[in-house]
Amino acid sequence: MTQRHFGFPGATSVLIANMVGTGVFTSLGFQALDLHTGGALLSLWIVGGVVALCGAIAYAELGALLPRSGGEYVYLGQAWHPVAGFLGGWVSMTVGFAAPIALSSMAFGRYLSAIVPVDARLASLAMLGVVVAVHLAGLHVAKRFQVAITATQLCLVAAFVVAGLMYGRPVPLDSGFGNGQALSEVFSAPYAVSLVYVSFAFTGWNAAGYIAGEIVNPERTIPRAVVASTLVVTVLYLLLNFAFLRTVPLAELAGKVEVGALSARAMFGEWGGQAMSGIIAAVLLASISSMVIGSSRVTQAVAESLPQWRILGTRGADGVPRNAIIAQGLLILVLLLTNSFEAVMLYAGFTLNLMSLLTVLGMMRLRRTAAVMPRPYHAWGYPITPLVYVALSVWTLGTLLMQRPGASLAGLATVVVGYGVWLLGNRRAASQAN
Repeated sequence: MTQRHFGFPGATSVLIANMVGTGVFTSLGFQALDLHTGGALLSLWIVGGVVALCGAIAYAELGALLPRSGGEYVYLGQAWHPVAGFLGGWVSMTVGFAAPIALSSMAFGRYLSAIVPVDARLASLAMLGVVVAVHLAGLHVAKRFQVAITATQLCLVAAFVVAGLMYGRPVPLDSGFGNGQALSEVFSAPYAVSLVYVSFAFTGWNAAGYIAGEIVNPERTIPRAVVASTLVVTVLYLLLNFAFLRTVPLAELAGKVEVGALSARAMFGEWGGQAMSGIIAAVLLASISSMVIGSSRVTQAVAESLPQWRILGTRGADGVPRNAIIAQGLLILVLLLTNSFEAVMLYAGFTLNLMSLLTVLGMMRLRRTAAVMPRPYHAWGYPITPLVYVALSVWTLGTLLMQRPGASLAGLATVVVGYGVWLLGNRRAASQAN
């Protein structure tokens, strides 16, 4: 039987650390290529927070209703069909965690190499090895490590926000509301594409579902953790991006990845840029650690459904899915050998948004098909909150499919490949049974 170790602080720290990662420190530069008003750029993070909160509320109901580890694998399988559950787990295994961890690891290496004379790729590989080793050591070690590093993460980011808000020489920033430019940008196709970057930055608000089987009193803890963490991160993201815009001209931000370092350099000079590189490295370390927790649990849960993969579904006597952790580590290692930041971010954003959309729709379906099941928690504002999430997700995915067909079709191809894997696995299981 799985032991429950994560209380409210531990679950909340996992959620926050899953969200606060490479996305918020890199996406503003891509957004500034097509959006040129402070009002439109800042509103992205408000809209993104609202979308994430509406989705988190729906996931909270599912997490309390089905308090088992696995996330979309469990939810989609219950709401739609076992193959839908497998596809949700497949996407989480191959895209949902491996791609963000790989991107965060790349960014970690680049930021660390800016302050320490070390090869960026070697730094990424060494960091990944350390995090995997910590989580292989045991649940108690991993939990303490996660809570401690997330607290450090929040303190460092908060200190940067305060410094940015107190910056004595703010750069001119046109809100765009006076002449209507911001409003026109909000309803444009580039705005919808930019929301994909924002949704990627918020990715992780659903992470409680991946460790639900290890959360203490999940019916009460999961809803509190997902709502609290999403609100905290929304405020943090809004203030952080305001600090970026207040310290660096838009023209200098456009197309740049190292947004945080540019802002720190503007405030404190060259030393400030190096200090910020260290801060971001620490933030990414917390995020990577948290995502390793979730990714291994999803891999373990999905592996249990296919006989030939069951070696990945085993846990040690202490409850640690070591085989799943090692498998995820190897997949991330392969992805680290690639280096296409923006394309991978859009690809991951499209694919994850698609699975989350189906999950929220599944929650609404279960209200009808499983009405008799006890629900310890009911989604606030139902059906308005899930419908808000559905509407904004459909708009974003549809626009991205038209504006960035390559990344979108790659996401759909990943789902098709997953379906092929499911068919092959079940055919082999059937032939072995006969």
